[in-house]
Amino acid sequence: MRNEDLPLYFQFFNEIGIINQLGRAAMEARFSDGLLMSHFTVLNHLIRVQDGQTPLKIAQAFQMPKTSLTHTLAGLEKRGLIEMRANPDDGRSKRVWLTEAGSAWRDAAIAGMGTEFAVVAQAFPPERIADALRLLTELRKFMDAARD
Repeated sequence: MRNEDLPLYFQFFNEIGIINQLGRAAMEARFSDGLLMSHFTVLNHLIRVQDGQTPLKIAQAFQMPKTSLTHTLAGLEKRGLIEMRANPDDGRSKRVWLTEAGSAWRDAAIAGMGTEFAVVAQAFPPERIADALRLLTELRKFMDAARD
């Protein structure tokens, strides 16, 4: 990489980070019962990737310590949004299963963003968002493969 390109790449990732912060704040403002984006992302992960994973595997996907994830899982379980079941492959660990209530809560959280998404859609038509999404998806897949 050329040194003169470094600021461009930094600015690109900095903008993604700021957009993430703005999106997180907008979503959390609509969440009920003290739930946070960390709760939403676990539910979304279980839907997007697959439920029935161990807490360790989920923690690795989020690149965080398992102990940090344990608190989030406890909050989700307390609210009936996930179930922790014994791991049939390993009696010492558990697996995380999404409940119908968890799936419904995640879907309602996304639907609750309709007003904010409509405002964004006025400035950025679906075609532009689809173009950006292709680039971001490609970048995410590249970076995800590079960490493995």
